[in-house]
Amino acid sequence: MFTPIQLLLSAQRKNKRIISIIYDLLAVTFSLYFAMALRLDTFNISFGPEEIACLVITGGVTVFCFVKLGMYRAILRYMMMPAIGNIFIAVVLSSITLALSGFFLQAFIPRSVPFIYSGLAMIMLGAPRIIIRTVYYHYYRRQKPNVFIYGAGSTGRDLAYALIQGDEYHPVIFLDDDPKKSGQIITGVKVHHADEFARLKSLYQPVKLLLAINNINKGDRLRLLDKLSTWPIEVQSVPSVEDIAAGKALATEVRDLDIADLLGRQAVEPDFELLGKNIIGKNILVTGAGGSIGSELCRQILAQSPRKLVLFELNEYNLYSIHQELTSLAQRQSFNVEIVAALGSVQKENRMTKLMVNNAIDTVYHSAAYKHVPLVEDNIIEGIRNNVFGTLHCANAAIEAGVKNFTLISTDKAVRPTNVMGASKRMAELVLQALADKGTSTCFTMVRFGNVLGSSGSVVPLFKKQIREGGPVTVTHPDIIRYFMLIPEAAQLVIQAGAMGHNGQVFVLDMGEAVKIVDLAKRMINLMGMKEFYDGQSDEGDIEIRFTGLRPGEKLFEELLIGENVEGTSHAKIMTASEEKMNWKEMENTLKELDQHCHDFEFEYIKTMLKKLPINYKPREEVRNDQ
Repeated sequence: MFTPIQLLLSAQRKNKRIISIIYDLLAVTFSLYFAMALRLDTFNISFGPEEIACLVITGGVTVFCFVKLGMYRAILRYMMMPAIGNIFIAVVLSSITLALSGFFLQAFIPRSVPFIYSGLAMIMLGAPRIIIRTVYYHYYRRQKPNVFIYGAGSTGRDLAYALIQGDEYHPVIFLDDDPKKSGQIITGVKVHHADEFARLKSLYQPVKLLLAINNINKGDRLRLLDKLSTWPIEVQSVPSVEDIAAGKALATEVRDLDIADLLGRQAVEPDFELLGKNIIGKNILVTGAGGSIGSELCRQILAQSPRKLVLFELNEYNLYSIHQELTSLAQRQSFNVEIVAALGSVQKENRMTKLMVNNAIDTVYHSAAYKHVPLVEDNIIEGIRNNVFGTLHCANAAIEAGVKNFTLISTDKAVRPTNVMGASKRMAELVLQALADKGTSTCFTMVRFGNVLGSSGSVVPLFKKQIREGGPVTVTHPDIIRYFMLIPEAAQLVIQAGAMGHNGQVFVLDMGEAVKIVDLAKRMINLMGMKEFYDGQSDEGDIEIRFTGLRPGEKLFEELLIGENVEGTSHAKIMTASEEKMNWKEMENTLKELDQHCHDFEFEYIKTMLKKLPINYKPREEVRNDQ
């Protein structure tokens, strides 16, 4: 049944157009013949020169109209209502041409013939195109898996149309919470109320549910996702209308739900005056520019139009990647910014000083650090060298180079640390505070926040990978909780906090509500259309959640503040903390002793020393030997 159609569809474009033109001329001829036959009630009709001239003119005008209306550029298998409308316009013009040519050429064309001709031509010109499209659609859609679309608005309509034309999925129904839309037919797909999901799922067997709602507020979207997480189907979303219009994504580009949706985290709008205060028209240096936070800082800084942006990074590939990305972005957005890529280690003070002096740096964002808790726990010396002494060398270089503002990106793990990474970051804070109290022209500020979503160490990409591989999803403890923040939001708040600080201030970002990690794992499993089960309890499910135990130095609960001396600032999401400090003399002696222990690889002495310092370091487990 489909072989002739398949042969036609597989023909070359040029041949298809020739076939279409020949058919249309024949259709016009037969439409006129049958119109005359119906009018005269006989098939015995003779055409004279005048009638043949009318036929030639009418056929030529019809083909000309089809060409101008793009009918020979249209792909038959994808024809929809606009093409039918074009056929109607062409047929009307063809009928008018027939009547006028018959009148002026004095041909034997009865006055009712053009009307009869228009109906026949509409059928003969349009029907084959519709039949080919319908046959192809019903044949082809059987080869595509069924999907439901949640949302019968403009986004859902555009998605359904794109999917019907595409190769991946076949939309079978719309789901919508608006009872007024129930029963409507949109691009051939019926709208049902969301309450009918269970019945419709067993009927159509969809492989996933595509969320096509972009015009609701964050709260409503989160409540919707809470409901969808209880449905036994994988949920994915479609790009926003803005991303599609800007060419950043395709309408059919379904993707996993945004990590902000998974956590229920709503980003805070930035204060643009604070964002630009230490950046606009200035020379900026970002250490650790290739990391998760560092690279996002660079993107946010570039948008604030600095004079020069210096990217400092130890990893060659990461530096190359962020330099290429920012250079391309600057060209696309016409940013007049000089971007400098500099390889090196923050532990080389002379390198840092020369770099800052040669580039006349005004502001430094110090993001370079070893942040992976277990790795630093196993490599104490390098963790201390990079996080403590690296910060010291960067700060000394900034003072020497006359840098005006220096902002340290710290962590919530610096508060009552139970691991070396957190202890080293708290030490870095104390180093800058001691330098600030010593009196310098450089303003040192520290910004402390929790986990960022989507970073290299975040649990979200890890959980996604584990779920796709069939599990198990590994959670260290059933009661472990964490604070989360979006990377762009964290970077913006870091910049804003650095712009409002006084020398030696510690800023703490409002991380919102803490998230129970096991609940996050369960939510992700459910939204990927599967059911969780727990190790040792039951095997009735798809993905196992396995508890592996706390890692060395890991806490159940993260803190952002050491004491209760917390004050608000002009920004609703930024607080400042007053905590115990060390004077420069004490810090200088401490650093000398710590440096000697690192030089001699005396791990136990380092651990003992950290316990004695005013950083509240209490390790969970004994330190392992450095590699």
